Amino acid sequence: MINNRYSDEKELEAIRLIDQAESLVDSGKGKEAIDFYEKAASIYIDLGSYIKLDELYIRITQIISRYKNNIQAVYRLQSIIRKTEELKLYEVSAKLLLQLGNVSFNMHDWETAGESWEKASDYLYQTDPEEYNSLCSILLLKAGQSFERSKIKKDVGKRLILKAVMKINKFDELYEQEEKQAFDLLSRKEFEASAKKFNDIATYFRKSLDELDSMIDEEESKDTYLKTKARFIHFVAEYQTVSAVCLRASKNRAYNERIKELGNKSFELFKESISMLKSYLFPIKSDFDHEVILRITFDIMLIAIIQGMLDTHYLNPNEYLLKDIEKNKKLVKELKNSPYYKITERIQKLGIRETFDLLLKVHLGHFEMIKNTLIEYFK
Repeated sequence: MINNRYSDEKELEAIRLIDQAESLVDSGKGKEAIDFYEKAASIYIDLGSYIKLDELYIRITQIISRYKNNIQAVYRLQSIIRKTEELKLYEVSAKLLLQLGNVSFNMHDWETAGESWEKASDYLYQTDPEEYNSLCSILLLKAGQSFERSKIKKDVGKRLILKAVMKINKFDELYEQEEKQAFDLLSRKEFEASAKKFNDIATYFRKSLDELDSMIDEEESKDTYLKTKARFIHFVAEYQTVSAVCLRASKNRAYNERIKELGNKSFELFKESISMLKSYLFPIKSDFDHEVILRITFDIMLIAIIQGMLDTHYLNPNEYLLKDIEKNKKLVKELKNSPYYKITERIQKLGIRETFDLLLKVHLGHFEMIKNTLIEYFK
């Protein structure tokens, strides 16, 4: 009886505080109003009434977002977020972090904005992975795009953008598991099974690629769109290529048509990826993204390998790479200095078999750990 009376009295006190806060808001005294809202929130915390907290904290963030002093708004939000995190109110924390990200982004504080949105995504995923899967993906994308503007977190940004697009298809967690199985099958010389697994991975990336247009606005984020789309096209082509190479390593002539089909499809996709990256790189005059330079020349090298595997010569890969960008002499110099460009030159002059020694020395990305296994079957 006493406990119920105490609870009722405290709730009435909280309601009075909220009423006072609302009156202050109406009078244009937002900062003073927040003090009353926070006192009411403390009462609801003591009473364990967390549902009401959600409403209160969102109301506080609405007022904070009107602050002319953004730094003060950030400090206030961070203070409230710490309270909700201590209480493990992750859904409430996520909503507050979303607002913190918005305020920080407007201040051009790319790191705080990215960290806020990434953490918000993690909290919502912990709360309900199914319900919030789409929102989690969008928040990761926003975080990645914000980090991409940062000089110190560009690489984190790229990783998060990829993860965001994969998460929308629930492929982000499955990917590592599928790739590990494919590598294990190949290490046991189960070439046909590993080829199927690699091609399955390519299919997952193709589905993620289909979602890209709905997630990234090409007009608003042209550079992000070009780099991300090119990367997913690259992944589709890369895994199809490795699938074809696995079938080739099986030395079963029954797979000749399938090898040709996979090789030709990958060939066209690599050309598309290269074209997109050239569009991104050409306007840049200096300080080129080294990772993009390596990726575009890596794709050129894979085109050369595909042509060698299929015993065809549709185009000169390096000539195709440099076509239409010759005027940007600094870019051309960067491309020619890439180790993959030099390997491609050697493949063109001497053939794929005479290039195995260089391939063994250069890093091959995802397939570094299996290159020895594959190359020995082509000697």
